[in-house]
Amino acid sequence: MHKTLFFSLLFLASQWTWAADKPMLRDYPAKQVADKVWVIHGPLGFPSVENQGFMNNPAFVLTDAGVVIIDPGSSTAAGEMVLRQIAKITKQPVVAVFDTHVHGDHWLGNQAIRDAWPHARFYAHPRMIAKAKAGAAEEWLDRMNRSTNGFTANTRAFIPDLPIDQDRVITIGNTLFHIDAPPKAHSNTDVMIAVVEPGVYFTGDNITYKRIPRMDDGTFKGSAAACIVAKTAKANVYIPGHGPSGDASIVDSYCHYLATLYRLAGEMYEEELEDYEMKPRIVKALHAYADWSGFDDEIGKHISLAILEYEASL
Repeated sequence: MHKTLFFSLLFLASQWTWAADKPMLRDYPAKQVADKVWVIHGPLGFPSVENQGFMNNPAFVLTDAGVVIIDPGSSTAAGEMVLRQIAKITKQPVVAVFDTHVHGDHWLGNQAIRDAWPHARFYAHPRMIAKAKAGAAEEWLDRMNRSTNGFTANTRAFIPDLPIDQDRVITIGNTLFHIDAPPKAHSNTDVMIAVVEPGVYFTGDNITYKRIPRMDDGTFKGSAAACIVAKTAKANVYIPGHGPSGDASIVDSYCHYLATLYRLAGEMYEEELEDYEMKPRIVKALHAYADWSGFDDEIGKHISLAILEYEASL
């Protein structure tokens, strides 16, 4: 074999081995939604081989002290992709990360940030930190790995160590981050983050848009209360955990879904209907959401959960 061809093949083999050990997530563009605030809007849907496990909305804020990241994604590869997008915009260091809740599609990208910026500070709700340490981190690592057929296998869980709770205000450089922490909302580990100037509000999965989220760890009443908190913020831009960013109308849209489903489930429970009897009527009432990602997968589960919650409230 010609030496040049031999070494070319050897180089390609080494590159393939490196890629297998260190998978790369395809790039998604960062969109500027306000002064000094960018969002990487991930695809809608559940973690899969096709989306490489990436389907949340990582975001970053530029401050005088450096870059602050909110929810860096579902894997090491996702976190590295976020860092690549940041590098296109600024050479500032990453100084802080906020994780909005315990579901790993939002925070397992922490490892990549920690590796690149070891002095960055990592914040989350104390219940998120406790649950992650108690086994949720390993559960989410396994879930993401199985959903992506091993794409996220090299991800490790770097759990935040700085707790934040209701009404905490953190100043980073010239920027104020105000924390809301509605209990028993989407996951009972949730924080929402107001960037006071320029009026941007990060909702985590307490609000989603064009995507129906899972409700297994939350409550309808707690989620409705989180909606009120988000609306009270009167932000210029709302950034949901999944789906397009927008004005307060995206909060109204998701809140209407929650309120309608819970109200109808309660009314039909009083009529002594079974969940399978309720479903056609509730689906018809919520026809405006039928094209939202996850609607068909989650609507039946949501009805069952709403019934249990309503029954427990009696």
